[in-house]
Amino acid sequence: MVRRVLGDALRSLNVSETCIADMLLAVSEACSNAVRHGGPANRYEVTASIGYGHCDVRVADSGAGVPSMPAHFPPPDTENGRGLLIMRSVVDEISFGTEPGRGTTVHLRKTLAWDDEPQARPRALAAV
Repeated sequence: MVRRVLGDALRSLNVSETCIADMLLAVSEACSNAVRHGGPANRYEVTASIGYGHCDVRVADSGAGVPSMPAHFPPPDTENGRGLLIMRSVVDEISFGTEPGRGTTVHLRKTLAWDDEPQARPRALAAV
């Protein structure tokens, strides 16, 4: 649902599909990490804002905390551990807020790129 609502909001503003795809990939990774590491209830909260040429998304969970940012991509045969690096590679800024016993908040920020042909695709917004 997060991908649909955020994607539709960005499309309604004629943000480029490449930019939208990058942001949705990063948000998906952050949400996956929140489910995987976010505590026993697997609950998390997503907030997004679009303005001043940027998209900001925060994904907050109630888990134990985020590991440190790896310096390099893991080997191709590694099953886990690529999410943080994927997020870092597709957004302009990524930061983490961790409070012991209160979880982690991942903040993703991307400068928006605009579509040259705003009438090129139909506008259909998600219902929530």
